[in-house]
Amino acid sequence: MLKCPNCSSKDIGKIGPEQYYCWGCFIELSYKDEMLSLHQVEEDGSLSSLDDLFTDEERKCDGASF
Repeated sequence: MLKCPNCSSKDIGKIGPEQYYCWGCFIELSYKDEMLSLHQVEEDGSLSSLDDLFTDEERKCDGASF
């Protein structure tokens, strides 16, 4: 099961193909090439990357947890 790398919540919902939303800390996660990309949803609906806050190891995912 997918666990949020930011808050460790397992309350993750699917919002699109390879796109997920964490209801624990309200960030969007997308999965591509075995890596998660994390984004904060801004008030205007735009996304701000949070990838620089995490190491590649923290963002690495094998896909089996989806």
